[in-house]
Amino acid sequence: MKTKHILISGASIAGPALAYWLHRYGFQVTIVERAPHIRPGGYAVDFRGAAMQVLDRMDLTGNIRQFETRSGKISIVNKRNKEVARMPDSFTSGELEILRGDLANVFYEATRHDVEYIFDNSITAIAEDATGATVTFLCGNTRRFDIVVGADGLHSKVRSIAFGEESQFSHHLGIYFAIFTVPNFMQLQNMAGLFYSSLGKRIGVFSAREDKEARASLYFSAPAFSYSYRDTKVQQQIIRERFANDEWVVPQLLEYMDQTDDFYFDAACQIKMDSWSSGRVTLMGDAAHCSSPLSGMGTSMAVVGAYVLAGELKAASGEHTVAFARYEAQMRDFVTAGQKMADGADWFVPSTPFKLWMSEKIWKILPYTPWKNMMIEMPMKVANSITLKQY
Repeated sequence: MKTKHILISGASIAGPALAYWLHRYGFQVTIVERAPHIRPGGYAVDFRGAAMQVLDRMDLTGNIRQFETRSGKISIVNKRNKEVARMPDSFTSGELEILRGDLANVFYEATRHDVEYIFDNSITAIAEDATGATVTFLCGNTRRFDIVVGADGLHSKVRSIAFGEESQFSHHLGIYFAIFTVPNFMQLQNMAGLFYSSLGKRIGVFSAREDKEARASLYFSAPAFSYSYRDTKVQQQIIRERFANDEWVVPQLLEYMDQTDDFYFDAACQIKMDSWSSGRVTLMGDAAHCSSPLSGMGTSMAVVGAYVLAGELKAASGEHTVAFARYEAQMRDFVTAGQKMADGADWFVPSTPFKLWMSEKIWKILPYTPWKNMMIEMPMKVANSITLKQY
């Protein structure tokens, strides 16, 4: 196989995971990332089933376990911080849990000596011909590549260039959310977490980094609206206005929000496409099939997709048309099952008084019902619904 030069857009999770395998298989890899460095912060992500197999085959499971978080007790509280219900143990942790920023750094450290990283830049145009693709970057430079992979998230620039506007593929789940680091001012211990709900809102505080800090999450229900994906100040103002009159510890969280350096805000959306490939361009991870954080499957789908795409490119000796088709054929059912895990999102952030009342009742009795086991077992069933090839 003639060495193929592959450009990946996005240096979060999916991109570096793909680069790891492509380098192992003899490809030349460049990653371009809009941010000036690996992005820190973010919520905890977890792995189950096939994704654990991929980490083992990458020989990175041990590295990741050094940063393992493993959520502890998660309680539902009222405005006086009194526990009124408790989530089932292991409901959110999977087989292995790690903060998103820590995982991104592990993947970066595993690839940075073998892969060309270009930070503080992005793709603005892709022009294909019979022998490759000429890519234009934001800085004005152009370079030639054999294949371009969009691993640049929900608001993928590569997808918009090769397939069209995001609105064609994005399906809003009726929820927006913000996540950011705060001090562990509630003195949470053993990686515990608290949830408080009001009408159309759910607020969480979770211990992190061996209880040295915490993560705040603020969800609210709303129809889709326009806002700047890049303007943090505008996004923080949205949160400030939406939660201005809420009780519990919300006023303190809004104060800490102004001091954080890892604020993240977005809509809970899913990306659904008939095809993830067009010519020499293909998509993976959230760019191809975002399932939203409410599914709990996004990171696993990204890591498994990286393994499959790289393996099929190897098996097809770099012939992208064949490899892309096989990659999609293997991943499609797995992705569909993963996206279905977000069904019922309106019960997580109840938008009517009845749903809020019913949600509280359900969480209260859940640990004592057979539903508890089903809610733990279902993600594992989905996580094992794909059989990985040996490439």
